[in-house]
Amino acid sequence: MENHLYHSILNVAIEAAQAAGALIRQRFGSVMDVNFKGSVNPVTATDTEAEAIIIQHLNTAFPQHLILGEESGGSHWHTTQPIWLIDPLDGTNNFAHGFPHLCVSLGFMDQGEYAAGVVYDPLRDETFAAYRDGGAWLNGTPIHVSKTSQLSQAFLAAGFPYIRRTAASNNARMLDHFLRRSQGVRRAGSAALDIAYVACGRFDGFWEPALHPWDMAAGAMLVIEAGGRVSDFSGSTSRLISGEEVVVSNGMIHQEMLTVLRNEAAAPHPDFPELNFTSTAENEYA
Repeated sequence: MENHLYHSILNVAIEAAQAAGALIRQRFGSVMDVNFKGSVNPVTATDTEAEAIIIQHLNTAFPQHLILGEESGGSHWHTTQPIWLIDPLDGTNNFAHGFPHLCVSLGFMDQGEYAAGVVYDPLRDETFAAYRDGGAWLNGTPIHVSKTSQLSQAFLAAGFPYIRRTAASNNARMLDHFLRRSQGVRRAGSAALDIAYVACGRFDGFWEPALHPWDMAAGAMLVIEAGGRVSDFSGSTSRLISGEEVVVSNGMIHQEMLTVLRNEAAAPHPDFPELNFTSTAENEYA
């Protein structure tokens, strides 16, 4: 597929995301019933209704495209065919509690590679959009990753997996290691929106284990087109699409982030380079 066609595809994705976002905005702050797909993985009627809106838009415009949605399931993402990876409401827990950090995320892949993506924040009416070799924008204005060149000066975001109660590694130790080596870390509960914030320079980096393809497909396209870097914890992109390990940055601090992810307490400390810190979390969960 020619790259210029991705722009037209992106426009449909923006329309679909904003239509779903209108429903989310209307429902936000209302009392609702919350069900759970696991002990800490909530789902509401708004999730499923928003996904239905998106799928209707996509099926109408692109009946030949495959769709993988968080709520409805669908085609396996291991394909070279055109496929959509959609999360109709990334930040369901936030939505259910009236915490205003959430988004709609639509990522499009072609030939097994990211080709277009839109992340829409309906509460702030912010549309982050990008397509392959076409740049990235926020509400039509070009965006670029930050110019922070050192981890010690970086403002980061992170997430914890839904299996955090039972996972052997739930990111608590890594959080401590990054807190000691950066300006700060925020955990706001919407990976797709956090990654979009890296693309526009609000965050300098983000990492999370155990994501899903629909969590980061759109955001990855945004960051790549905004001049940043996306990889797994080893620095490779071979397993990236699965979402099993995701580290996103402005590119300049990427290697330092990888060093922390690989070496944990043994990674260099900006104030005490001669010391290795053993985290409180590591002691607590040892």
